[in-house]
Amino acid sequence: MLKTMQKHGVTLAIFAAVLTGLTALVNALTKTTIEEQATKQQKALFDQVIPAEFYDNDLQKSCFVVQAAPLGKGPHRIFIARKGDKAVGAVMEATAPDGYSGAIQLLVGTDFSGTVLGTRVTEHHETPGLGDKIELRLSDWILHFAGKVIHGEDDTAFAVKKDGGEFDQFTGATITPRAVVNAVKRAGLYAETLPAQINNLPACEESS
Repeated sequence: MLKTMQKHGVTLAIFAAVLTGLTALVNALTKTTIEEQATKQQKALFDQVIPAEFYDNDLQKSCFVVQAAPLGKGPHRIFIARKGDKAVGAVMEATAPDGYSGAIQLLVGTDFSGTVLGTRVTEHHETPGLGDKIELRLSDWILHFAGKVIHGEDDTAFAVKKDGGEFDQFTGATITPRAVVNAVKRAGLYAETLPAQINNLPACEESS
């Protein structure tokens, strides 16, 4: 009986070792592919918020991490766009904390003088059929940010129409678009402060 139990124990140990080895092998083989796909998806998203002709550096490798209230609570990544040796703009992760159903995550591209180059929503929990029109697949509303200029913190035009601004709100849903407009405005104003900070920003690798 003891020998039988020992035999089964050895068999199970060998099986577990083989299974662990196979799992590690599969992970190693697929890790590169997964990382490559994630990089491609990120690049495709960047192309939607900042024109390719606007910069000539590898934007994905020009990554920094900031703790900045205008972008929302916690750390956010920013990617500095350069033309030659000159920093010309940024793609910023930003959070609108005051969506109708919680925080809305954004990607905002701007230059350093108040012009929004593009905006996309990357994550949200807004009400289907109402607030979810911030998604490009459901509405072209998010496209209206491209080319808009923020004329300082007191720019009343950079707001939804219900607040006296130029951006449409959705029928039956004002909170969601208001949250996005205000978050984009804060991000754009923050971008104007970046040129003076660039040399002191921690790179993404350093902060991990």
